[in-house]
Amino acid sequence: MKNYYDEKQYIEKVDKKGKHLGFIEKWEAHKKGVLHRGFGVILVYKNYYLLQHRRHPAFDAVLDLSSASHQLQKRGDFENLNEAVINSLKREWNIKEEDLRGEIKNLGYVYYKSRDPKSIYTEHEYCDILIVEINKFPKPNLDFAYGYSLATKEELYNKKSRIFENLSPWGKKMIEKKLL
Repeated sequence: MKNYYDEKQYIEKVDKKGKHLGFIEKWEAHKKGVLHRGFGVILVYKNYYLLQHRRHPAFDAVLDLSSASHQLQKRGDFENLNEAVINSLKREWNIKEEDLRGEIKNLGYVYYKSRDPKSIYTEHEYCDILIVEINKFPKPNLDFAYGYSLATKEELYNKKSRIFENLSPWGKKMIEKKLL
């Protein structure tokens, strides 16, 4: 299997209001801290939130709610958000569209800039936040995750907890903005 992280991919450059400014190669954007569009999708299973123990070149080993990625430019077209979310869930959680319970809901967005203390990368994103319930417990793809945890909403909002302490920067912004 070709390493997903080695693929040359183009993502959308945006301003702080999410306005399109063009495209940039994904790793160039992360090395230079260029503001770009990303998304986070939160998976809910039986009133628990799935936390991915992220395996990634940037922000490795943080807890993620539940998957984070980017819409990609493919064959000159830009993936719509729903398509990108479904592709991310298939890749990282082995979830198919029929495993979703109801619609993928957009909760809003967070803006943040955070340098990864363990790598050369900076996340600088206008990040759409989505949420969806799932019918069955997924099997994480261990190419993208070290494992997973389940958390309640109360555990996520406890800023003194180990969960909050180890959340991704965009996860903390979601909590601070009270998007859940």
